[in-house]
Amino acid sequence: MEGSGAKVRGRGHPVTDRKAMVEAALGLLDEAGVEGLSMRRLAERLGVKAASLYWHVRNKEELLGLLADEICAGVREPRLDLSWREKLETLVRENRRVLLGHRDAARILAGTVPTGPNRLRLAETMLGTLIGAGFSRRDVVRAAFLLTDYATHFVAEETRFASVGKAHGSSDEEKLARVRRHFEALPEDEYPLAVSLAGYLTDPDADGRFEFGLEALLDGLEKKLATRGSSGEPSG
Repeated sequence: MEGSGAKVRGRGHPVTDRKAMVEAALGLLDEAGVEGLSMRRLAERLGVKAASLYWHVRNKEELLGLLADEICAGVREPRLDLSWREKLETLVRENRRVLLGHRDAARILAGTVPTGPNRLRLAETMLGTLIGAGFSRRDVVRAAFLLTDYATHFVAEETRFASVGKAHGSSDEEKLARVRRHFEALPEDEYPLAVSLAGYLTDPDADGRFEFGLEALLDGLEKKLATRGSSGEPSG
């Protein structure tokens, strides 16, 4: 397999390279989702033979890894003068912002290994922030997984809920109103909390839910760090 700058020319078709292939794949992803992204459709978009793409990637799995890394290129690094908690807040919020910018992006990141330079750069930043805060090396890794998974899976659920409404031709507001009416119509003697909390259970404020969860996670990490410092837990 040739390097990332390798050229591919199908018979009678224009030249492309890996960068152009990834950009085209990202556009196709936004239009058709991960199920609609195939090597054949990507080749058609680029105007090349499908076999030409395999000079750049072995299979769709490798293509998805490249897409994941390209998506993460948009994550902005936190300022150096911020506290460790503020840096983590920035990274997690940035992860969500970027994942919301592309269809099925959260699914792709959840299903691929972070081996590209952009994802590794972000991992280094998060790990370095946690180490600098004073967490043990074991807790650094666990906290990094926790925060990364929180953003990824929150967005996966957030976008899955929205896509269901689109599939049925309804807006988010209409979909939530139907769910709320369903909860309110439940037998109150059997499900008193679902009935009384129906408005909160169908609250469309995803930003509020996200910030609540992020605050809870960081409060827990802050408490754990303080406990470790007072107990004299060794690093490792």
